[in-house]
Amino acid sequence: MAQWEMLQNLDSPFQEQLHQLYSNSPLPVDIRQYLAAWIEDQNWREAALGNDDSKANMLFFHFLDQLSYKCGPCSEDPECLLLQHNLRKFARDIQAFSKGPAQLAEMIFNLLLEEERILIQAQRAQSDQKEPALDAPVESQQHEIESRILELRAMMEKLVKSISQLKDQQDVFCFRYKTQTPVRTPSLDHHQARQQQLLQETINELDKRRKEVLDAVKALLGRLTTLIELLLPQLEEWKVQQQKACIGAPLDRGLEQLEKWFTNGAKLLFHLRQQLKELKGLSRMVSYLDDPLTKGVDLREAQVTELLQRLLQSAFVVETQPCMPQTPHRPLIVKTGNKFSVRTRLLVRLQEGNESLTVEVSIDRNPPQIQGFRKFNLLTSNQKTLTPEKGQRQGLIWDFGFLTLVEQRSSGSGKGSNKGPLSVTEELHIISFTVKYTYQGLKQELKTDTLPVVVISNMNQLSIAWASVLWFNLLSKNPQNQQFFSSTPAAPWSLLGPALSWQFSSYIGRGLKPEQLSMLRDKLFGQNSKTECALSWSDFTKRESPPGKLPFWTWLDKILDLVHDHLKDLWNDDRIMGFVSRSQERRLLKKTISGTFLLRFSETSEGGITCSWVEHRDDDKVLIYSVQPYTKEVLQSVPLTEIIHHYQLLTEENVPENPLRFLYPRIPRDEAFGRYYQEKVNLQERRKYLKHRLIMVSNRQVDELQQPLDPKLEPGQESLDLGLALEPDLGLSLELGSLMDAGLDLGPALEPVLEPTLAMGPQTVPEPKLEPELESILESISQPVPEPDLPQDLKHLNIKEMEIFRNSSMKIEEIMINGDPPLPGPSTMDEVYSFCPSHFHTDGRWSPCDF
Repeated sequence: MAQWEMLQNLDSPFQEQLHQLYSNSPLPVDIRQYLAAWIEDQNWREAALGNDDSKANMLFFHFLDQLSYKCGPCSEDPECLLLQHNLRKFARDIQAFSKGPAQLAEMIFNLLLEEERILIQAQRAQSDQKEPALDAPVESQQHEIESRILELRAMMEKLVKSISQLKDQQDVFCFRYKTQTPVRTPSLDHHQARQQQLLQETINELDKRRKEVLDAVKALLGRLTTLIELLLPQLEEWKVQQQKACIGAPLDRGLEQLEKWFTNGAKLLFHLRQQLKELKGLSRMVSYLDDPLTKGVDLREAQVTELLQRLLQSAFVVETQPCMPQTPHRPLIVKTGNKFSVRTRLLVRLQEGNESLTVEVSIDRNPPQIQGFRKFNLLTSNQKTLTPEKGQRQGLIWDFGFLTLVEQRSSGSGKGSNKGPLSVTEELHIISFTVKYTYQGLKQELKTDTLPVVVISNMNQLSIAWASVLWFNLLSKNPQNQQFFSSTPAAPWSLLGPALSWQFSSYIGRGLKPEQLSMLRDKLFGQNSKTECALSWSDFTKRESPPGKLPFWTWLDKILDLVHDHLKDLWNDDRIMGFVSRSQERRLLKKTISGTFLLRFSETSEGGITCSWVEHRDDDKVLIYSVQPYTKEVLQSVPLTEIIHHYQLLTEENVPENPLRFLYPRIPRDEAFGRYYQEKVNLQERRKYLKHRLIMVSNRQVDELQQPLDPKLEPGQESLDLGLALEPDLGLSLELGSLMDAGLDLGPALEPVLEPTLAMGPQTVPEPKLEPELESILESISQPVPEPDLPQDLKHLNIKEMEIFRNSSMKIEEIMINGDPPLPGPSTMDEVYSFCPSHFHTDGRWSPCDF
């Protein structure tokens, strides 16, 4: 939207300011509106502030042409008589300006600046009303910076005019000094006395103007110092946000706005530096006793140079921290021999037209004095050059896209080894950048550093290395502290909880809910812990939770990978409850109707998700069923949504049914997951083979579910874990007994799916560790006596119920047309589950094959 159009939409107080502005201006407001688009497209700044009068002259004549051109259509319309009169009158008025084109350019430039100031005030007032109170200070600071930049531009323009007038005054003094009549007699005549008096008045006026200019320089320098004091905290705030963003926190803004502010501030400082050089030149031309320019200019120039150096040094930053392309979600981790990228940027976008800028990169410029601290070399080029053409097009940005680290060899044979107090993933390395910057005669070496980087030698170290990156950037107050892990602080839950949520929001899309964070907090500190607890570094990465199982971070990181690779949509759509304890699960499900289920992460397996549902029996008992956790190995073959869709539970009559009816609290299963189901394939298009799918089937034998599972359960409530078999979906129920009678070769012996203490049939066992007596009983049960006529490789199979094909004349080749069904491979179970026989079926009626 054009500036003038935005001004028309302002509230009445700001409209009043606009009317006041143009009531004191020679430019009529109707001409400003009529020529708004053309006026705003011209470069009035360059015409008003530049040293080339030709640009002001060119705009002056173009302006006259516009006035003449617009008068043509107005002459044909009687309603535009007043506008036509104003156009012609203003054309005559500007031709009578004392300074001609320069005065017109200055007038319109100042008007546009005042309009912009009114707009900023209006936008600030509007944002103060709409923005929340927490954002008000940030918005207020941003508007204050914008206002100060506009104010400083106006002050700089006045200073330039004052110095120009000072030059004129000095030229008058020089002329009068050179043309005065030389004194030949001790007594002066009237003419000589008048010349001396006029010369003294001129030098007094010159001295006065020099003092005024120095005062203006001092005031401008003070305002520039304030601007720098406002800009630097903004940059530090961005650096803190960037550090948190590296571990998953959202980054509210980029560097574009800061680059604009820093560039404007640097332009003003360089401009002031040039004006001080002009004042120094005036002082050399005309100097006298107690000349204010003799010492004043040098002092102000030193202050300007100091401000510039401070601004430039702060403006050189690392925009994108080191990151490998294969792990973009985990920056600040570099593997030796692998390429990684990093980007640096100079926020002061000023570069000499013929000067290239070269950045050099190094690692561990000042390494810590720690025993066994590894040293690295950069394999690729350690320099990057930015040409003026590229700098003008994209900004002063240096992209290092192919850096590689290699470990230095020690004095002995082989690579250097880490034998110090820190592990490989606790060593912190810093990559540094240096550039020699030159602009308008100012030369300065600028330096910046990355955040500490963890260097690994094997991708198996990635998970624990990310834990180090997370811990450092969450707790370190000094971003360059390479000895952080020599004395690692504990993390309060108030900081750790949000950081854990960031891992999900940044990598998957949705963070953790308060109740999910509460479960993690109870897992780490216990349910009766204090409100504010702190977790040590060793407890986070090494302590097994629960004892004998996985460390907390390893368990959580496996879940992150599982959700990202196989459950991302379900997680983002809030279909997975995820972090809920077994006790909480039972409390939730027992209050719901039969068939209500939820999805939660296993607390003991390496990246597993399980499904639990409730069943209310006729005797008022409540059963909670939990299936064996699905890991990424299973979900790579069958999506979880298909498992839920086609899940089958067999009763004692071998009647299949899907017990999963409602997603907690009461969302119909197909309504919750229907959009994720795979599309059915048209059987007419695939006549050669029967369509098949993998499904999950469990056996439920009610007579064996009567023993209590958990002494802590409430009366009338039981819990059962079901193991699942992964089966192809091919339509007839075939039992393995008849297959063996038919002479079917099933290949090598099946690996047992259960732990040694479990029976092959479905058993009801508690989740806690079994008593020794019960273990021995179950172990004896788990060894079925094979029938003597079985082959050696099939003697471990339980064929008690596999009788449907005995004494049958049907041949196995007529049934299993497509060959042997896939059999479940070996698996390691971390919880107690029961095994269920295999079943498979087709999606439709049998039809002849084309082979």
